[in-house]
Amino acid sequence: MDIKDRALKYEDYIINMRRWFHQHPELSNKEFETTERIIRELGDIGIEARRFDGLTGCQAVIRGGKVSENPATILLRADIDALPTQEATDLPYKSVNDGVMHSCGHDSHIAMLLGAARILTDLKGEFSGNVKLIFQGAEETAIGAKAYVDRGVLNGVDAVLGLHIASWKEAGYFSIPDGPQTASSDQFTITVKGKACHGGLPHEGHDSITAAAAIVMNLQTLISRENDPRNASVITIGRIDGGYQYNIVAGKTVLYGNVRDFSKIHRMEVSDRIREMVQYTAKAYGCSADIDYEFKTGPVIHEDVDFNNLVRNAATKLFGADVIKNDPPVSGSDDFAYFCQDIPGVFAFLGGRNEAKGCAYPHHHECFNVDESAFVKGSALLAQASVDFLNA
Repeated sequence: MDIKDRALKYEDYIINMRRWFHQHPELSNKEFETTERIIRELGDIGIEARRFDGLTGCQAVIRGGKVSENPATILLRADIDALPTQEATDLPYKSVNDGVMHSCGHDSHIAMLLGAARILTDLKGEFSGNVKLIFQGAEETAIGAKAYVDRGVLNGVDAVLGLHIASWKEAGYFSIPDGPQTASSDQFTITVKGKACHGGLPHEGHDSITAAAAIVMNLQTLISRENDPRNASVITIGRIDGGYQYNIVAGKTVLYGNVRDFSKIHRMEVSDRIREMVQYTAKAYGCSADIDYEFKTGPVIHEDVDFNNLVRNAATKLFGADVIKNDPPVSGSDDFAYFCQDIPGVFAFLGGRNEAKGCAYPHHHECFNVDESAFVKGSALLAQASVDFLNA
């Protein structure tokens, strides 16, 4: 029985797992019941899972039975957290936790990795080396993976592979391109300080709202006039808080923003220019400004062509060359980037869209759902790529 057949054998299991996790979603850093169920499932397979001190999620290792002089290790990762969304579907397995929903597909990722674990356990006599599994919490914070990396989850790991279900892509097709796959996501808060005064006597103060408005407009020139237009980058101001009375010049205004970029270099450059632009613009209006800038997750970039080819070849070996339909980079982000900063990594997208089944809503929507027929391909790819990498 080959890997594709084994994946089909476990299809009902994978789908049932996905439905259980969908029905019992938990927010970032609170995935306690989720973690316990994963550990129980791994135990039923015969895999001992280890918890993380102070973190949700778990890790485990499947050790190959073949002898090798220099056995390698590949890491397979699934994220496990849900979002603060009130589910609006009529699914029989809809969320039972009020205001919490798996509206990004992480329930699917857990189920596909559990399916791959079953396949690899069946086949462990056919490969050397180790397959390390990590079920990671708090991905939706855009920085959750860092805590797991800091705890040494990558020690001894030679390559890492992850999957994300894609609501924009037809079910069952993979996108595994070379180069950028997702954008970085960094966060900043700008506090503009002026001098409050009577609205009828504006010359007696310094209007922080006017300065903040100028900052919003000027920041866009960093993209439209300083950034190479061939590099996709975006600065978003998503929230403004300023003033407290209609006839008072505001003495303080706070801006909240986000930066996304596909270039590791430009990501750092633009942060420096934002600081300069903010401070000098505020000064021009007689105000001052402080900026709190947080680097969260970097871009996911498929930089190792050999590993990219290995994963693509695994997909075509299983399902034929037509199964790969590469897409342009996605400006969303994923903290999978922390896992592949220093080692080869692939973060494949797997289509889950099927309008005929009502699976046509975008990620983070209250009616989000995916075509479960795609899951077999996800589990099979995780297993096939692992075996191929270790035996290579």
